Amino acid sequence: MSASLKDATRPASGHPSRSLVHHGWRHLTLAAMLALLSASGATLVNAQDTSPHPEADKPTWLETWASLRACKRMVAGGLRDVPDDRADRFLGKVQRDTAHCRGGQRALEAHRRDSPWVDWQTYWATGDGASRNANYDDGWIRSLVGGLGERVHLNPNDRGIDGALLDLEYQRVELIKFNLFDNYTYREYIQGRDGQPGTTLTRWYAMRLPPDHPDYQAVGGEGEQLCQGELIRHRTLTGICNDLRNPLMGSTGTLFARNVEFDETFPDEGHSELTRARHGDRLDLMTPDPQRISRLLFTREQTQPDRCNQGRGLPDHSPDAHCDYHKAPFFNVLAAFWIQFMTHDWFSHLVEGENDRSGLHPAGCDLSREEAAKLGCRPDDAFQRSLVAQQAPAKSFEHQDKAYQQRAHRTFRNTVTAWWDASQLYGYDEVSASRVKRDPDDPARLLLTPLPGTDEATGQVYLPRFSTSCEHASEEEACDRIHPVWSNQAATAFPDNWTVGVAFYHNVFAREHNAFVEAFREQAAATPEADSGLRDPAEPDRVIRYADVTDDELFEAARLVVSAMIAKIHTIEWTPQLLYDEPLYRGMNSNWRGLFEEHPFVENALSRVLDRLRASDDERHANAWYSVLAAGPGIFGLGSQRYEDASVFAKLTGQREDIWSLDNPEHINGGTNHFGSPFNFPEEFITVYRLHPLVPDLLEVRDIETPDRIHKKVPALEGFRVGASDLLRQEGLADWALSMGRQRLGLLTLGNHGQFLQNLAMGHLGSDSGKLDIAALDIIRDRERGVPRFNEFRRQYGLKHLTSFDDFVDSSLPEDSPERQRQEKMAERMREIYGQHVCDASLVISHAYRDAEGNYPNDCLGHPDGTLVDNVEDVDAVVGWLAEPVRPHGFAISETQFVVFILNASRRLFSDRFFTSSFRPEFYTQLGHDWVMNNGPDGVVMETGMPNGHRQPVSPMKRVLQRSVPELAEELESVVNVFDPWARDRGDYYSLDWVPRPGAENDEAFVE
Repeated sequence: MSASLKDATRPASGHPSRSLVHHGWRHLTLAAMLALLSASGATLVNAQDTSPHPEADKPTWLETWASLRACKRMVAGGLRDVPDDRADRFLGKVQRDTAHCRGGQRALEAHRRDSPWVDWQTYWATGDGASRNANYDDGWIRSLVGGLGERVHLNPNDRGIDGALLDLEYQRVELIKFNLFDNYTYREYIQGRDGQPGTTLTRWYAMRLPPDHPDYQAVGGEGEQLCQGELIRHRTLTGICNDLRNPLMGSTGTLFARNVEFDETFPDEGHSELTRARHGDRLDLMTPDPQRISRLLFTREQTQPDRCNQGRGLPDHSPDAHCDYHKAPFFNVLAAFWIQFMTHDWFSHLVEGENDRSGLHPAGCDLSREEAAKLGCRPDDAFQRSLVAQQAPAKSFEHQDKAYQQRAHRTFRNTVTAWWDASQLYGYDEVSASRVKRDPDDPARLLLTPLPGTDEATGQVYLPRFSTSCEHASEEEACDRIHPVWSNQAATAFPDNWTVGVAFYHNVFAREHNAFVEAFREQAAATPEADSGLRDPAEPDRVIRYADVTDDELFEAARLVVSAMIAKIHTIEWTPQLLYDEPLYRGMNSNWRGLFEEHPFVENALSRVLDRLRASDDERHANAWYSVLAAGPGIFGLGSQRYEDASVFAKLTGQREDIWSLDNPEHINGGTNHFGSPFNFPEEFITVYRLHPLVPDLLEVRDIETPDRIHKKVPALEGFRVGASDLLRQEGLADWALSMGRQRLGLLTLGNHGQFLQNLAMGHLGSDSGKLDIAALDIIRDRERGVPRFNEFRRQYGLKHLTSFDDFVDSSLPEDSPERQRQEKMAERMREIYGQHVCDASLVISHAYRDAEGNYPNDCLGHPDGTLVDNVEDVDAVVGWLAEPVRPHGFAISETQFVVFILNASRRLFSDRFFTSSFRPEFYTQLGHDWVMNNGPDGVVMETGMPNGHRQPVSPMKRVLQRSVPELAEELESVVNVFDPWARDRGDYYSLDWVPRPGAENDEAFVE
């Protein structure tokens, strides 16, 4: 049997591996424990008490019995081993019995097709109501198994959900083991240090502050470096000292990491025998032509091009304008701009909005003028090359008779902090910090100014605008340290790529910052002598009263609160709507709250186990099990409480005393886990956030007084740079929230890039055309930064590869369906662009995967030697995942993009002490700690009803909007997730139907 079909409950054979457990009797114990990990989530999610979906599964008695027998065989096989070789990975593919147990006949049918895509999406209850086992929902199976079925998830629907979570956890374990490649410390990761395995190291010399750093002496200079005092009280400007013993980690200017083997970076340059065999001489930076790819594969085709006008719409913002785009029914435009707001915080390759200023380079469209005009591309487009940190040949080293590269062939710097610290609002270096305006009347607040003709009492306050750039100002003139094109934009730390949606979020969270300050001031006025919770590490035992908290201390506490609220919104609100199904709802909530939120006995026991694993030098325990078991108590707040070695029952009976101490660096820092590799974002994480199809060409503007009517259609390109701030003030935060909240964003698929993005004015570059095709630039940037092409990208991340362009067509669709015909058209265009070649089966093309016989893939990818095959290995990564025709239910992104998130989304929580062991009142204040836990200052507020079967608090973003834009109160009453279109009826169980909710039947969006 193929190694790709070994499931998550059985050891793989044929290749050496390390089992998670060693003795057969433990297999069942562990299986039960992992089932309990998921089953305890039943406190978060209740069984559906709705009428079954008309297409729900209704297995016969014989089919039910057969699936139960398959479960018995699956469990008897035990848990799958974690392989020692990356080529023997799980691939998200399971054995027949596993599919049968978790999804019945439908999963078996999908299993027989043996597609490249992961199997868990076919399990019971992992989609909408049609995916559920209706016989169980009807109650006849439920009545047989009774309450036991609910508690330990013997019922088929929970078997499916638990199976999906188990598959995803196996993927995360493998990703942590095989996909961490740090450009600073990789040699130590492989070789270890002083007898300690490299994967368990927690300190690195490369993460010390260098002698020329202004805080070098403060952390210990040339001796043992340890952050202390003011450097650990709050988030530092440049991100240093998040980790007390690795002060440089994640700070401004550090190198981006990689998630793929260094040898596989920059495939077009043919550095290795494998890349040369895989691609021949077919690739270079501009081959295939990026503008040709953009125009043939990315362009939104228009049925009424005059009404779209290349994304410019009609005069006077007429609502009669129209641009076609493929719309996501379950995600809104607020979600599109949210992720732009996030990425500005996480990573940037640019310095003050620009790349390498030394010259411009042609951006493709290498065609005759006549051919270019026909295709719609521009030969005169030009771009700045990426700024490179290191480009000398990488050094190599040997370990156990194998050669390794020490770093990638070229490296690049992250010019912002890698931490989730709201650096786009507050700054990441001295220049950006100078752009942050604080209120002179209360320096703890951010400066917000009323609109002309109004006063602050109206609540219509906005971030002030930048003045003239200091590059152009006279000596006497007031100026801001900004790129000249940012003049008159709203003043904030990260002003590049400024759009109306980003401007909206900056203003909302500036108001949230000030709301916290105001609440703190009110508390201080009411109880000035009370303990604020805040402490000074220099005097850890001194109580800091509310009356004693300084403006700067309060400002920094507000930053911590805002950063944590943003992280919480992204984790438990934005992501579960991006990945709209039950397994991901549970998975993302477990990252934050833990699966055992209402089971303190089990949570406490697991926390003690995690303490021991954190200190272990056994790589199996320290990494794989730590990742798995952290789902119990949750990542957020790990290590923020410490107890003496007392009975686990003591916490329940109130007998245990929290001994966490600000005097103890191990308490402050001890909740983090970097899994042997310093935290920074990898280049591959950045590339999967190329999400430009999300943004419509035209933004549908509504008025809060008449929310069902679209009274303007504003081109998205007008909401760029200073136009963004103009539009935001003209319409107001409430109208923009309503407008973006009700409008659907674009699907992430081929043929769905905005035309405005392909024709974006970039006059400051000085190119002859004055424009740039941003969709083509996405292709160029990935190639510049050495991202592997799509197929090897999937293999590197433990996914199954494709064998031809026809794999980009969903064979389960009817042949006459419009969607299948669209996919076939795109596959033919890919063949036209990327071409074909006569294959040579003697050429091995990858060591990241091998079949059951132990063979690595060759140039023919299973086709006969010497036949004409598709150049599927050459497909650019972003093209490939946009083309993926099969995705789990409710996924706005592809499974390839998602697997990158599985690793990095959890690491950015695991590695940040302010989300783990330093999430305490000593840093946040007691009010701030409770604000984050409760989504606001007034305690937990529960949502009405049971959305998707859940009893849940009102979401954090909804609470933020209720505070910052109170005019939205009535509109937000029916909203459950702010990133779901506000007028849509969510249905009973993860429905993607586009139907109006009660009260929104007259919304013009539903008249099509």
